[in-house]
Amino acid sequence: MSSAFFLPAEPGNRFCIYHPAADGSKGCGFVYAHPFCEEMNKARRMAALQSRRLAAAGHAVLQIDLFGCGDSSGDFADARWGIWKQDLQIALTWLRSRVNGPLGLWGLRLGATLAADTAHEHGPGIEQLLLWQPVSNGEQFLTQFLRLRLAAEMLADGAAQTGVRELRETLARGETLEIAGYDLHPGLAAEIDALSLADLVPAVEQVHCLEVSAAAEPKVSPASQRALEAWRSKGVEVRTAAVRGEPFWSTTEITECEPLLAATEGCLERAY
Repeated sequence: MSSAFFLPAEPGNRFCIYHPAADGSKGCGFVYAHPFCEEMNKARRMAALQSRRLAAAGHAVLQIDLFGCGDSSGDFADARWGIWKQDLQIALTWLRSRVNGPLGLWGLRLGATLAADTAHEHGPGIEQLLLWQPVSNGEQFLTQFLRLRLAAEMLADGAAQTGVRELRETLARGETLEIAGYDLHPGLAAEIDALSLADLVPAVEQVHCLEVSAAAEPKVSPASQRALEAWRSKGVEVRTAAVRGEPFWSTTEITECEPLLAATEGCLERAY
């Protein structure tokens, strides 16, 4: 049965939900890294559904709210990429004492990129990476996030009062920006801006990358394919799959994507 608790970390505590494997963990133990800002809230249902299904299939899952996010300690304005990587390490350490099988990181969107970066720097002890729709280019992702500020200005005033360049200049001056209800610190913005998935070659045995597409014949995005090919060239075993569905992390209403849940279970079943 799933249980919620606060995991001690520095600074403060992290809110976690643990889903133990139904049969004593014959499979992998996964730590889940949630996506960025409001995408985290939109994706909570899918993360919970997948966590429960993985647990039923023999894989333990630990969901963790990163520092400054959800019900964990801290303000989002104080969040940094390095703290988030430490959070995943703390979560892995906690899970390692409760799972007999291999450990893995599972992440969605920017959380997938965070998982890859953690496995890149702290690979030993992490055997699997499960990536859902990873962000391949941090600069493009940050630009898209900044545009939410412009969209809000247009709704409020009929026209945007600034542009992406001006917002980036504000961050470059060391000023925090309020975007979609979140205070983005310039330090975190710079860390995201510098991310390139292709450079984050993980020191793991196997990578599963699954993406969602509305196309009639869904395919993994070209950007992800290029990044994953860079990993393959370094000897990483990478398996990819794409399913048809809506981008549940950004839809107006909370939505589900059953094909993604099924495909995830299927790829792990074949791996074990």
